[in-house]
Amino acid sequence: MAWKAKWQDVLAELERERDELKLKVHLAKADGRDELARMEEKIAELRFRAGAAGTEARDAMGDIGDAASRLAEEIREGFARVRKTF
Repeated sequence: MAWKAKWQDVLAELERERDELKLKVHLAKADGRDELARMEEKIAELRFRAGAAGTEARDAMGDIGDAASRLAEEIREGFARVRKTF
């Protein structure tokens, strides 16, 4: 799978999960809403990095991929924290 397609799949998965959590968070505690807001910012950052990756030089792709992987993991961990508020 091409690098760009991989990150598009990761983004789609995270956005799907985000949308599901938004429904649950609607009635959740304020800290859950705050955590989800932080994850929104991180998803926006990941989307930006994934878009920028297509224009970066080939030798920088590994660094960008590593950073994007860490960011995606932070988002998943944030979603887990949100789930704990239910």
